[in-house]
Amino acid sequence: MSLVLGLAPLLTGFVRKVKARLLRRRGPPLLQPYRDLIRLMRKDVVLADNASWLFRIIPYLIFAGTWVAASLVPTFGNGLLFSWTADLIAIIALLGSARFFQALAGMDVGTAFGGIGSSREVMIASLAEPAMLITVFSVAMIAGSTQLSYVAEFMGSDAVGLRVSLGMAFVALTIVALAENARIPVDNPATHLELTMVHEAMVLEYSGRHLALIDLSSQLKLLLYVSLIACVFMPWGTATADASIARLVFGALLYFGKLMVLGFLLAVFETAIAKMRVFRIPEFLGAALMLALLATLARFVSGSL
Repeated sequence: MSLVLGLAPLLTGFVRKVKARLLRRRGPPLLQPYRDLIRLMRKDVVLADNASWLFRIIPYLIFAGTWVAASLVPTFGNGLLFSWTADLIAIIALLGSARFFQALAGMDVGTAFGGIGSSREVMIASLAEPAMLITVFSVAMIAGSTQLSYVAEFMGSDAVGLRVSLGMAFVALTIVALAENARIPVDNPATHLELTMVHEAMVLEYSGRHLALIDLSSQLKLLLYVSLIACVFMPWGTATADASIARLVFGALLYFGKLMVLGFLLAVFETAIAKMRVFRIPEFLGAALMLALLATLARFVSGSL
């Protein structure tokens, strides 16, 4: 759990740094997300007069749910201490609960921005969650389990090979990951334009340590999805439970390499593409839902697909 908590801000800083360099800017330091979190933690919390008790505790609920979900995804090793709890359905349930509380927080104070952000977040979730569930279903049909350690071990074996269903599931999961993490082209966390805001509109009223917890939760969520893609579709080099110290170190170095590669690809993708209009987001997520359905159907039609 401490590993994902320590790595999440670093991954965010790495993506920001690469994006800045691609735009020929120097960009913020890699450790800037850590400094921002410390600065926010030191500031006092300013609350609206009409904020309820729910508004105060929701940042802690979001952080707890996201942190536990991120800790369940195998990083550099399988079969570790809590790997028996690492179930894909449980992770989706934890992330869904965190999203529910965040949407509630956006509407609690009663501002126009909060209501817009919450309604857009629910609209995105209504398409992203079914696509995620069907993607998990298609992967589970191939691996024979929703337990992530078992899925990663199976995907790393020679029994998998090249499958059309896995390719479609990978694209569907990537689209869902972009939407769930409020990344371009679905959302842009760096902007504060009322016509485009989704995630930022829901957290505008938060400050101090509450905002720090929500920002850290967003960074943990990004690390979760990157680790999930690496675990399911790139499980090479993952150490087993009875591996030696050298093998664990090699697995950890390989995991860091995967994070850097996927973070670099994310930065390149966000630099090359523009933010799409809100009314086109259902079409984008509909493609993920269709790909996930096709992946499942391909598995039903033929076991070799």
